[in-house]
Amino acid sequence: MARKLRDFNPVSRITIGAVGSPGQRVFLLQATQSSSMITLKLEKEQARILAASTSELLEELDEKYPRSYSKFDEPLSSDLMLQEPVEPEFVIGQIGLGYDQEQDLVVLVAQEVQLESSQEVATVRFWATRSQMRALSDHTLEVVNQGRPICPLCDSPINPDGHFCPKSNGYERVEWS
Repeated sequence: MARKLRDFNPVSRITIGAVGSPGQRVFLLQATQSSSMITLKLEKEQARILAASTSELLEELDEKYPRSYSKFDEPLSSDLMLQEPVEPEFVIGQIGLGYDQEQDLVVLVAQEVQLESSQEVATVRFWATRSQMRALSDHTLEVVNQGRPICPLCDSPINPDGHFCPKSNGYERVEWS
């Protein structure tokens, strides 16, 4: 199996955003390095798990390799918005996180979904500062939580036209407000 590898080392910007209306949103990971930009498609659950895993990794790094932060380390909120064009190069199948102690950079590895064994699989590595990754994690959780509300009874999303909840035994229709 052949592999195409691209490195964004270091990224100048990295973010996750969504386009579309709740229930129909497409989640995108986007990064830039100088004049190069890449956009990749991922699932909402992948985005949520990435945000949580990144947060856990950063907590571990702060304990093991403490360093001071300043507000100047934080990316601008405009750096966390998706930029045109938002056409994804590929759909992410696997995601990994790592840490390069020598450079004090977190590495995010995204690998293309492999549909057939002979397919050439693309892999992109994003090298980012802890501050960039902390902002990515926080922003991603905000984006994920902007979707449809979750039914308190069955934990399924509530659509704009309401939701039939199996746990209500048909007696209650939960509405989106």
